[in-house]
Amino acid sequence: MSANPAADAGLSVEPRQRAKLRRLIVATSVGNALEWYDLLVYGYFAAPISRQFFPTHDRTISLLLALGTFALSYLVRPLGALVLGSYGDRKGRKASLMLSVAMMTIGTGLVALMPNYASIGLFAPLGIFLSRLLQGFSAGGEFGSSTAFLTEHAPERSGFMSSWQFSSQGASVLIASAVGTVLTSTLTGAQIDNWGWRVPFLLGLLVGPIGLYIRSTTDETPEFERTRNETVREDVSPVREVLATQKSRVLVSVGSIALTTSANYMILYMPTYAVRQLHLAPSYGFIGTLVTGFVIMTLTPFVGHWSDKVGRLSIMLRTGLLFFVTIYPAFLVMNAHPSLATLLAPMVWIGLLKATYFAPIPGLMSDIFPLRTRATGMALGYNLGTTIFGGFTPFAVTALIAATGNRLAPGFYLMMTAALSVCTLLWARRRLGVR
Repeated sequence: MSANPAADAGLSVEPRQRAKLRRLIVATSVGNALEWYDLLVYGYFAAPISRQFFPTHDRTISLLLALGTFALSYLVRPLGALVLGSYGDRKGRKASLMLSVAMMTIGTGLVALMPNYASIGLFAPLGIFLSRLLQGFSAGGEFGSSTAFLTEHAPERSGFMSSWQFSSQGASVLIASAVGTVLTSTLTGAQIDNWGWRVPFLLGLLVGPIGLYIRSTTDETPEFERTRNETVREDVSPVREVLATQKSRVLVSVGSIALTTSANYMILYMPTYAVRQLHLAPSYGFIGTLVTGFVIMTLTPFVGHWSDKVGRLSIMLRTGLLFFVTIYPAFLVMNAHPSLATLLAPMVWIGLLKATYFAPIPGLMSDIFPLRTRATGMALGYNLGTTIFGGFTPFAVTALIAATGNRLAPGFYLMMTAALSVCTLLWARRRLGVR
């Protein structure tokens, strides 16, 4: 027997705790990555979807209709944030995560199996729109509950834990881009138009059995369990409290997310941009997004760990300013001599900046909202930001290029969102004392 049982016990507890945290990260990350995968593939295959469900004589109008449906579905995300976020604050983070992944699966199945316009006429675009609304509602509640779930299991490492929220989104970019690369490299354009675009959505149906199983094996957060009875007894509406007393925190969340969410959806739009504006092979855009997704997936947790040591704001402000001054030259490079190399280099740079700015945001948002309204507040702020600056980005960029004839319009749009985010962070430091 050891001469120091307490020390032995301490040594045995720590590895178990680390193993538990790894399981929590995997459970949340896999479910989140699979959910975001379904959202991404719609944007990646917007062109063939537009021809199947929104046929017109003008290809630009057809694409705008498909991207408009993508954008309008984001209008329901704040509603999903309020409903599922409040549910997570009342019934538990785990319960909300289980519900959101189930609804996402139904929406994905509807897209994958929906007959096209030639088969059922106007019911086809209407069906696509309704399925996107269901997906948007589901995704609206995902961020707040999953971020709260991660940070409340290890509050002292909230930056590192919550950074996996965005690392898993990078994984979803990686998976969706890999699928897109394989399909566009092996199938003809006609095959992709006729049936190939459905393959990613059929693969996305894995969200159901995998996501539900993994999340069912996790435990509720200790912080929520300690306050569950108190929350039920007080019967305070998290939605009412957020809207009445925490509006400035919501505004900080919306403004800070503008840069990163617009960049995220510009990456999503890149396969379409590469074909229509740069006149490159369809596979090139997917290769670019695949490499960018890998950069975001691998770098984000390291930056999250760094933010626990040096603070969130200093990292985000410096990266936001660097993004502002370099994003326009990045688009100049892509357009000056279009090729796979000149597409990859700017996209890798965007991925590096995005991961560095992106990683501290969940920890920052978790810090500024109290436990009793954390899932609701984060979900509302995040989804208002993604609705305004994310879901409408592909539509806005396409419309700007069509109206001005300037293929560099995306650079100006991203500069605007970067300026807004930097100003928001400066205001948050002065108004809320965020560090």
